[in-house]
Amino acid sequence: MADIIVVLIVIVLLGFALRGAIRHFKGDSPCCGGGTGIIKTDDKELKNPVIGKKTVHIEGMTCEHCVQSVKKALNEIEGVSARVDLQKKEAVVSYDREIENDVLKKTVEKAGFQVVSITE
Repeated sequence: MADIIVVLIVIVLLGFALRGAIRHFKGDSPCCGGGTGIIKTDDKELKNPVIGKKTVHIEGMTCEHCVQSVKKALNEIEGVSARVDLQKKEAVVSYDREIENDVLKKTVEKAGFQVVSITE
């Protein structure tokens, strides 16, 4: 009887662990955001007309918290508005003034992620 109870407890614990792992790999869990909810960063409107776009290819994003961290960091650059896609592992950056690739790279790396490449 005690063996059955132990087995049932182990099965329940494995179920919770599996559910958490699935949410993590889908990008739905607060794995690195430290909290229970995802704080969405609002889209940023540029004050001037967009003069170009760059795509920043990023490694290290694993969840929606990572996406929000990258988006928030990039949107803090004056003249930049970013959209970040977890599945594509990239940020599409619109800008209304010239922005050096090095500025984008340093910003993403300061947020804790690795820039693989930047394309225009």
